[in-house]
Amino acid sequence: MAGLELSHLIDFNSTFGALFIGFGASSLAFGVLSMQSYSYFRRYPGDVWWYKCLVAAIWIMELVDQALIGHAVYFYVVSNWGEVTALLEGPVWTLIVQVTLGATVGAIVKVCFGMRVWRFSKHNIPVTLLIMLGTLAQLAAAFLFTVRAFQIPSIARVGELKLVGSIALGLGMATDVITAAALCYFLRGLKTGYQRDDSIVNTLTLYAINTGVITSAISLSTLVLYDLMPTNFVFMAFYFVLSKVYANSFFAALNTRRSVRGRGTEGDHTTVPTFLMVGQTTNKEVHVDPIYSVQSSAGNRSNGDFSPRMEVPREPPISTMPPIHYAQAW
Repeated sequence: MAGLELSHLIDFNSTFGALFIGFGASSLAFGVLSMQSYSYFRRYPGDVWWYKCLVAAIWIMELVDQALIGHAVYFYVVSNWGEVTALLEGPVWTLIVQVTLGATVGAIVKVCFGMRVWRFSKHNIPVTLLIMLGTLAQLAAAFLFTVRAFQIPSIARVGELKLVGSIALGLGMATDVITAAALCYFLRGLKTGYQRDDSIVNTLTLYAINTGVITSAISLSTLVLYDLMPTNFVFMAFYFVLSKVYANSFFAALNTRRSVRGRGTEGDHTTVPTFLMVGQTTNKEVHVDPIYSVQSSAGNRSNGDFSPRMEVPREPPISTMPPIHYAQAW
């Protein structure tokens, strides 16, 4: 009887339906992530080992995260379909652990983006420290949310954790905004006046803005929905996708680098930047065409008069170009 009475009070579309839609969206995002992971190992077989380990670790963590989401959705939508009394019990453990695992993936990506700010800013300690502290604070809040979620007697009372959850989501959104703003600010100082170099910097700036806007928008949506509608599961659908958006942004950054013999261009002997920098950077030196120089010198010696060698601007191979100040983005 209690189940029949509750069934008239609970909206299945905003509870079980929201979980199902969130699972579908996260599955799509994980599919894109898997394609990017395959593309990375195929295009950069000679990349440094810690990049490979980091990519593999993030993909495995997202695989586990997706499995946890799938188990939680199956528990509520299939095993307990129509059993609204399941909402009166404590949250299933996979739904709680998924929160911490997703926050961990997001923290790893934020740290990587923070290191990029460190390099682009020429080792600016205050800004980088602010990003790192925000990342660690968000992760700590997510762990606290997980611990308290195991203590609530019913999933319907998840609104009681609104304060901790709002702090975690707010810190994540603020960190994304600070990171994007810092990248845009410090990238402006890397412009050289050369059109090719400046176009690369503009592309980097645009990418930083887009990445920050997407992740911040999802975090803000989750935060607003959680604060306004804590009794339904619509906010969970957005949170299911959030960590995979972070992971996809990081994989996209790695896959858009130039490749030299299967190795990412993050080494000390390359000038092609490693973060979405397409095309070859402008070399500011003027090089002499050796064939023309030899012919010109021989002709001048035979005529007995002196003439300076003409210098023809040429772009040397990537492997011989000296590094410039924004050559290493990671």
